[in-house]
Amino acid sequence: MATVETLDKLERRITINIPRDEVKTEVDKRLKARARTAKAPGFRPGKVPMKMIEAQFGHDITTSVLEQKIHEVFSTSASANNLRVAGYPRIEIKTGSELLETHYAFNATFEVYPEFSMGDLSALAIEKVKVDIDESEVDNTINVLRKGRAEFHARGVQGKYGDGGSDISAHNGDMVTINFNGTIDGVEFEGGKSEGYAFVLGDGQMLPAFETAVLGMRVGEEKKFPLTFPADYHGKDVAGKTAEFTVSVSQIEWPHLPEVDAEFVKSLGLASGEVSDMRAEIRDSLVRESETRLKAINKQNVLDALNKAATFDVPKALVDQEVNQLIEMAKTSIAQMGRDPLNSKLPVELFTEQAERRVRLGLILGDLVEANQLKATPEQIRAQVEALAKSYQDPQMVINYYYGDKNRMAEVESMVLEDNVVNHVLDKASVTDKTMPFEELMARRVNA
Repeated sequence: MATVETLDKLERRITINIPRDEVKTEVDKRLKARARTAKAPGFRPGKVPMKMIEAQFGHDITTSVLEQKIHEVFSTSASANNLRVAGYPRIEIKTGSELLETHYAFNATFEVYPEFSMGDLSALAIEKVKVDIDESEVDNTINVLRKGRAEFHARGVQGKYGDGGSDISAHNGDMVTINFNGTIDGVEFEGGKSEGYAFVLGDGQMLPAFETAVLGMRVGEEKKFPLTFPADYHGKDVAGKTAEFTVSVSQIEWPHLPEVDAEFVKSLGLASGEVSDMRAEIRDSLVRESETRLKAINKQNVLDALNKAATFDVPKALVDQEVNQLIEMAKTSIAQMGRDPLNSKLPVELFTEQAERRVRLGLILGDLVEANQLKATPEQIRAQVEALAKSYQDPQMVINYYYGDKNRMAEVESMVLEDNVVNHVLDKASVTDKTMPFEELMARRVNA
């Protein structure tokens, strides 16, 4: 016998009453079964007195019987009342009831899944990003590859490729070796001093204000200048503060970039040595990378729109489970960085908002999948695995890697499900296309 109460929007309570004589009958049955094989010093197997059997096994068997009965009554009651239970119920002994003389009484408190429907998706306004890749992007990539193979030569000193020009001051692209010392309120700070420090001007290795100060300096020259660290600077001790730097230049080297010829092409791993083959390979690579990034950005835009449109409550039990999972993931990441996760304070509040979003989106995606028959097909899963394997030297080995493990295949199926939902929403929603510059796309941080 059980009754259901509504405590809150999603919280329910089932009162479970189990007749004591019913429990006793089952306990006695199990004790007798145990007695047939029980052993004790001084007694033959199966001849141990029942009182000894009860003393030794009675409590554990009674607990086991009650747990089974509670589970049966709870499951039957939840099913009869069409309750979709979220998480696990909290079982507490009920007191103060007249039934206690003849029954065991418990309260099972739990949450249920929210009832909702995303309904008409045409009201969703979503921005769909695209990008155009032309030959200039291929040229830029080739220049990056050339810079990566640059040879540096002392500026102003005649060599195999000349002297770098008549202007012997530091230019963007030059390798500059400097000595520097920084102070804040006249006091040196950690990381603010170095000798023989080399970096390429214009590559963003140093703060913009620092590079601007060094730009145009000559060998032997010394300069003093103020520098204000950004408020979000990674070094918390100096973030937002203004330092006084003294910098001197000991060497300036200009870059000689390799010619775009057969030798350069072969250095990139293309045996043909044909520049046209290199350009085609680079273009294909840029297209693949941009498609991956565009897919991630557009997926994020769809999920943001769905999350914003959804106004239902989420079960706290599911959020708590997600928080715990995120904390474990964070601990793993900390351990991979060589730090002890036990020494890292990870407050629950840090993960609550993200966990709630993930639970909400999980429920939304599940609703859309069921309502619109968007489940992943074997053909879609196979295509996804092949796409993942395409960029590897031995695609078949990667395919076998995925198909050889159920968990990995479950991850692939989840990816396909998300793609199905994203494509379905984009097909139904009000979509605005936006062309994003290629450089902005590459610089944008995305979650693939």
